Amino acid sequence: MPQNGPHQGPRPGSRQGPRQDYLDAFGEDDEDVFTRARTPFAAARVQDPAAAGDRDTVSCATAPAGVDRGDDEPPTGVPATTQGVKGRAFAGIAAAAVTTVLAVVVAGQVTSGRDGDSTPSRAASGQTREAVDDTARGDDRPSPSVSAGAPGAPGGTVTLTYAQRMGTKYALSPRLEGSGKFDAVAGIAKAPGEGQKFTYRVDVEQGLGLDGELFAQAVQQTLNDDRSWAHNGARTFERIQSGTADFVITLASPGTTAEWCAKSGLDTTQDNVSCDSASTERVMINAYRWAQGSATFGDKMYAYRQMLINHEVGHRLGYSHVTCDKDGELAPVMQQQTKFLDHDGIHCLPNAWPYPGS
Repeated sequence: MPQNGPHQGPRPGSRQGPRQDYLDAFGEDDEDVFTRARTPFAAARVQDPAAAGDRDTVSCATAPAGVDRGDDEPPTGVPATTQGVKGRAFAGIAAAAVTTVLAVVVAGQVTSGRDGDSTPSRAASGQTREAVDDTARGDDRPSPSVSAGAPGAPGGTVTLTYAQRMGTKYALSPRLEGSGKFDAVAGIAKAPGEGQKFTYRVDVEQGLGLDGELFAQAVQQTLNDDRSWAHNGARTFERIQSGTADFVITLASPGTTAEWCAKSGLDTTQDNVSCDSASTERVMINAYRWAQGSATFGDKMYAYRQMLINHEVGHRLGYSHVTCDKDGELAPVMQQQTKFLDHDGIHCLPNAWPYPGS
């Protein structure tokens, strides 16, 4: 069976090692020379923070320019790391043996590559990470692989589309209290429209274990959809990584969400919801709601997450809470749909969009 990794050994049946007379030139302690000759080079590891949320508290007006940011600290990041392969130097017959082994191994790898039995994995590259617009990927195109042990991948390596990832629930405790430290999601996403431009940054609390890039992609695609606040070219939204943004949409644990919402006089603890902390720069998305959704939307996680983004950013744009007026109508996106769909004998239908008919 081929092994996972950037490089793989020769196929079964091909010549895999040196002749016995070279092996006999070394003691048992030197046998790892031949193993090291096949050690794969480690690809750069790109660390990726993770995502969350929903808001349903009291209505909030748009935060004025130059508002007090409180004790918000700039985002911190952990640089990607690389690993190398440590070699040894030998003299005399040892050097000759190593040379022979390397020649055999390389020949085996070339043969394997021609046969198509082993294709090296591609190292993660950051070359387009800061220049590519996230909205370029359609809902049905494959997203980065979700490996075993990651949320949404119970076993093996599974490649999911954006829509599949947006429709999946992830494990997260409703009582989680995070570190309170945030990482800005790397990269930018240019504003696609010509309307009033809003810039935003995406921060994800460290240690959530959720996919921060998925969260950032969802924010950009949702806000710039014609059914959203970009309707009819009225607005356009651009994600930046650094510098001054109009707001910072933040994925955070329930505990950290509550702390930031309290800075604006909002209590999110009763129903474990999200908020627009209007006296700060942060639009807080509760990671528990982002991961698990709500009873009102059931298994419709994709739509719920779109509603969550639209609802909380709607508060930042100055919109207040409303409800549907007739039985069987779509709930307005500014209705507190995480909490309820029924009121005063009226049953509303779940809805993710400010302009759902577009």
